[in-house]
Amino acid sequence: MRKSGCVISALVLLLSVSSINAQNPEVVISTDLGNITIEVYTEHAPVTASNFLNLVEQGVYRMSAFYRVVRMDNQPDNDVKIEVIQGGLYDMEQVNMYPSIAHETTETTGIMHTDGVISMARLEPGTASTEIFICIGDQPGLDFGGDRNPDGQGFAAFGKVSAGMDVVRNIQARPDSIQMLLEPVIIRGIKTVK
Repeated sequence: MRKSGCVISALVLLLSVSSINAQNPEVVISTDLGNITIEVYTEHAPVTASNFLNLVEQGVYRMSAFYRVVRMDNQPDNDVKIEVIQGGLYDMEQVNMYPSIAHETTETTGIMHTDGVISMARLEPGTASTEIFICIGDQPGLDFGGDRNPDGQGFAAFGKVSAGMDVVRNIQARPDSIQMLLEPVIIRGIKTVK
């Protein structure tokens, strides 16, 4: 009897964990190189996740692009090296049309910059609005207390790639000039699917 009670308890725990994950929205980013599916962590990063989902809903990212790639071989002047692809509107005039959001640190959210994590690009804390990046490999220098940014506040992570990391890596490998893609990868569409 005790054994079956433990099995039932384990099943209930497994189902509750599955239902928590099932509640996270998923967004599909469609590019000419393939699709990237992102699980958005609305509970852990409510400000950043809501901002991103609102921009998706408004169609802000349609016909935007992945335009910047950072690899070990194209950042010779950086002491702290990272690997990411960055996308969004790129044009600062367009970016400035959207309000910036409060900065949610990784210390607050618990979402660290590991392989496949999506995060908001920014200048100063509290200036992020539309520009996003996806980590290739673990990037602890981008977390709170990390040393990629002098302010030590890190970047606001809010989700993770659940399918399509091959597409992310393909984008990162494309030819660039000083980290800017010679041919940006157009985001043909982006929509919430769950």
